[in-house]
Amino acid sequence: MKETATAESSGDIDQDKPIVIAKGVTKTYDTGKVKVEALRGIDLAVKEGEMIAVMGPSGCGKTTLLNCMSGLDDLSGGEVRIRGRLLTDMSDRERTRYRAEKIGFIFQAYNLLPVLTAVENVELPLLLSGTPPKEARGKAVESLRAVALEDWKDHKPAELSGGQQQRVTIARSLVNKPEIVFGDEPTGNLDSEYSKEIMELLKRLNKENRQTYIIVTHDYNVGRLADRIVIMKDGAIEKEFVPTPF
Repeated sequence: MKETATAESSGDIDQDKPIVIAKGVTKTYDTGKVKVEALRGIDLAVKEGEMIAVMGPSGCGKTTLLNCMSGLDDLSGGEVRIRGRLLTDMSDRERTRYRAEKIGFIFQAYNLLPVLTAVENVELPLLLSGTPPKEARGKAVESLRAVALEDWKDHKPAELSGGQQQRVTIARSLVNKPEIVFGDEPTGNLDSEYSKEIMELLKRLNKENRQTYIIVTHDYNVGRLADRIVIMKDGAIEKEFVPTPF
């Protein structure tokens, strides 16, 4: 059953109140020769502090939905509200700033700069947003400590395992203490052992930091660690359910 409540700005965590609401969201890509309906009237509400997994076959619209809900991609129709504010009411500059300050992203590709150490990769977004270097370094070390990689802070990506590189990516996504974390196949490049380790880490951080996680995955063993699974098919939500615990 989909949530229908509205969300308004609040300084406190309310786990029964949606922080992100999508209503009637459509996305059409027009190549000039053919139109592809990637999203077909999506209605979805994500409660504050909730972790949801968006699943479905390749090409069903999972990543497109993630991009539209985070403001990375424009909508063709419908609306997305974050804390009650319409994304379409924000200018491009406001959306960019909001993402930098309030949203974290974890992608399948680690996207780490090979010439930088772990701590330098983590502090980079803070430096780019104008945080003083000393403050940025302190926050980066703290974020690496949260993912149990403080002892590896001076190592470059090539000196780290795949699981460790993804931990650095997670530390970078969390360094600005975002309200919402979007993950696009965050374990897609990892084997089953590392995948379980990374998802258990995300679950722990979700509970400890009381952040909202919206994760796209094709792996049910990953998805079942979420509070709720949303199944997509052909650009629409087919069903939603609470996964069976291990």
